[in-house]
Amino acid sequence: LGLTGTKIGCDEGTCGACTVLMNGKPILSCMTLAVECEGNEILTIEGLSKDGKLHPIQQAFVEKHGLQCGFCTPGMILSAKALLDKNPNPSEEDIKKAISGNICRCGNYVKIVESIKEAARKMRRG
Repeated sequence: LGLTGTKIGCDEGTCGACTVLMNGKPILSCMTLAVECEGNEILTIEGLSKDGKLHPIQQAFVEKHGLQCGFCTPGMILSAKALLDKNPNPSEEDIKKAISGNICRCGNYVKIVESIKEAARKMRRG
């Protein structure tokens, strides 16, 4: 498939680097059998941008420096997308809960939360 954005971090379901969306909900791809995905819509980080333009969440991560090494970023962004699709105006606590299954080994959580807040603003503005 050539899709390299989803990362293998722990292979045990504890780090969130392998997060993808199945029918709009975050799942850990390292803990999900391919047969479980059959007939379901799977979204990876590669499917988020459209027509060569970054998705507002991706753009917010760039603008607010929500990434350092970038390893956790695809999983963080997809967890954020699942949250913002169901809650366009999340509280900081909502954001922290939504990304609680994603580990940033660089410790960049403050900037990640700021990025998701900015993404929510961008998405509400359209």
